[in-house]
Amino acid sequence: MAQAVEQTLDSFTALNKKIRNYYEAVGLMAWDLRTGAPKKAAESRSETIGLLSTEAFKLATSEEMGQYLSILNQPDVLAQLDDVNRRIVQDVQEEYDRSIKIPAEKYEEFVVLTTQSETLWEDFKHRADFAGFAPYLTKIVAKLQEFIDYWGPRATRYDTLLHMYEPDLTTVKLDQVFAQLRDRLVPLAESIRASEHQPQTKFLDQLFDKEQQKKFSIFLLEQIGYDFDAGRIDESEHPFQTTLNLGDARITTKYLQDDVTSAIFSSLHEGGHALYEQNVDPKLAGTPLQQGTSMGIHESQSRFWENVIGRSRPFWDRYYGDLQRHFPEQLGDVKLEDFHRAVNRVENSLIRIEADELTYNLHVIIRYEIEKQLFNDNLSVDDLPKVWNEKYESYLGIAPPNDGVGVLQDVHWSGGSFGYFPSYSLGNMYAAQIAHTLNKQFPNLDELIAAGNFAPIKEWLTDKIYKYGKSRKPQEIIKEVTGEDLNPDYLAEYLEQKYKAIYDL
Repeated sequence: MAQAVEQTLDSFTALNKKIRNYYEAVGLMAWDLRTGAPKKAAESRSETIGLLSTEAFKLATSEEMGQYLSILNQPDVLAQLDDVNRRIVQDVQEEYDRSIKIPAEKYEEFVVLTTQSETLWEDFKHRADFAGFAPYLTKIVAKLQEFIDYWGPRATRYDTLLHMYEPDLTTVKLDQVFAQLRDRLVPLAESIRASEHQPQTKFLDQLFDKEQQKKFSIFLLEQIGYDFDAGRIDESEHPFQTTLNLGDARITTKYLQDDVTSAIFSSLHEGGHALYEQNVDPKLAGTPLQQGTSMGIHESQSRFWENVIGRSRPFWDRYYGDLQRHFPEQLGDVKLEDFHRAVNRVENSLIRIEADELTYNLHVIIRYEIEKQLFNDNLSVDDLPKVWNEKYESYLGIAPPNDGVGVLQDVHWSGGSFGYFPSYSLGNMYAAQIAHTLNKQFPNLDELIAAGNFAPIKEWLTDKIYKYGKSRKPQEIIKEVTGEDLNPDYLAEYLEQKYKAIYDL
């Protein structure tokens, strides 16, 4: 490599590392806001987050960055770079081309707005006060519409947002795979509702000590390989995972005294995200590639560990006795078979994060359709509760009694994350497709799970997915791991096989 190119690459790498340092500080302050910072700190903290984020944004769109990219992105120079540095240059160039179109002051306004909104959302949710929250959400939607104009809309305005979370994903593709999924899952749901073999769930309607729930959640995370020397678990209103650096991938969960399963499965879900982040190749540390390749692939890992592993019969063959020892009065006399069927019950429910694997996708489709209306059809924010409730009636046959368990239940919109929700169903599809390949690789997979031996599974996932971080695109990952592009039939087949057994169909 020519000396001039090498010097440019070194300077470019140092600048990217500096940007990552800013975002690490921002991430720590944002985590603090959602896990226990005093309420009165929100306004000042939001301004600080906005300031530091904008400084990082200015560095990423600086003349200096533009000069480095103009040199490194020349075909003859790219050819001299190794695969990782070539991918970094291409990734930074794409981000630069998008971000340079947004004035820095506009970016700072958006960060301050969404940080404040995300913090205040919790109170509005508890009070079921959509009218109070609507002005913040209206501003967020308007800001994003403005940004779409700066960027230039893709096939539709909403496609522009989808691309931020799953590169090159389109509404045309989503409409297709969601339709395929509906055609398979609606008849299955109807058969389940008509089945005479409904699970008994009354034993779950008891009080479960919060401290014991914490201990069991930590125990399960340790079992699946979450490294507490490189992370921690805290409590928040809405569970999430955040990575500050490769040695600090934190998760949160939510403990409900009247629902022991909520913390179990949200901890496994966020733990799946963290396993991905903790096992990225160290050589990607401090670079833009030290993160998951897309939210769809990321959600495939959270949904894999939560559902494919965590709700499986072999998993509870191994861990139900441990759960009983934590809650002997509540579960001591409950049979394993009854517990397993109960945590896999299918029922129309209001809350997405507590939904079963089958109806969960309907919760996502509802949000997807509403987001399309907001950005493509100019649906008014003030009309969101009405549209939300109508869709829940139509898709799930139930209506939220208030907006706290309705349109305000998720944190995502308060932080400006429009276009994110489809990632959850994509994650379900990717997870089922990956699990199909994993079963061929490990014919004794159920035995490994039943023995609590997750190391071979985690090592395989690390080798095939985790270690690459963002150095491979999601389409490359799924094709190389499974041998084909995204195929929703694997999810349908997995759910059909699972629920026909549970409901004796």
